[in-house]
Amino acid sequence: MEHITGASRDAFRPCTLLAVDLGNTTTRLGAFLDEELLGTWDITTPAALTADEAFSHISHALAMLGVAAPSETILASVVPSLTDAWRTALSRVCEGRVYVVGPGLKSGLRMRIDDPSEVGADRVADAVAARDAYGSPVVVVDLGTTTNIEVIDGDGAFAGGVIAPGVALGARSLAAAAARLPVIELRAPASVIGRNTRAAMQSGVVLGEVARVDGLLDAVMAELGQEAPVVITGDGASGLAPLLAHAVVVDNTLTLRGLYRIWAHGAVPRSRKRCD
Repeated sequence: MEHITGASRDAFRPCTLLAVDLGNTTTRLGAFLDEELLGTWDITTPAALTADEAFSHISHALAMLGVAAPSETILASVVPSLTDAWRTALSRVCEGRVYVVGPGLKSGLRMRIDDPSEVGADRVADAVAARDAYGSPVVVVDLGTTTNIEVIDGDGAFAGGVIAPGVALGARSLAAAAARLPVIELRAPASVIGRNTRAAMQSGVVLGEVARVDGLLDAVMAELGQEAPVVITGDGASGLAPLLAHAVVVDNTLTLRGLYRIWAHGAVPRSRKRCD
């Protein structure tokens, strides 16, 4: 274990688990003391980084959150090129194990899909957290680089879902592919009928996403044959939720809490001794 810089160790709160959600756009770290989420720290996911740079991010996050080096860590990554750097950095945080969500780590989630190995670690974490917190059936909408809809059926099994381009990705694609279209602020316009180019793009991108999510939720409920609670999470959750026709619960810590649940379920028997 390497020394974590920051405040004196006596001032740090103990930390049972550090969970890392490594996404395409944002990497979020969450520090847990048993089941309590002590705090979160976000960084922009870079195109590339070294293990030393990842360790520096971890050190800074722990210092800013005021927590000690964690007993163990768990990583969910959808960016394969960065996984090894983060795994190495996490192994330097303390002497405990680093768990990586994927084949071989039991999640406690039954899979009723064609190939469970294809399901991203973030989707698994979302599904586990939603099932445990909200019951089943339940539907998760995760608004990030992609818009993901995860469906947990009435038996508590992962039944599949939807993957589509996210709002920000759609806006960037428009600006990149059409020379005369600008980069826009991602907010809802005053009316569906845009009276200038930016407003028209905001209508298409933002209100179009609202219509798409609402329409897909209608179709999901019809296929399920019953209504189910909808949990919305991700970078765009707070902005989009009020615009949806469906009643939703906004839960921006869903993925991290899912990682905690996977760790609690699937990690091998371990010592509770903290790395002091």
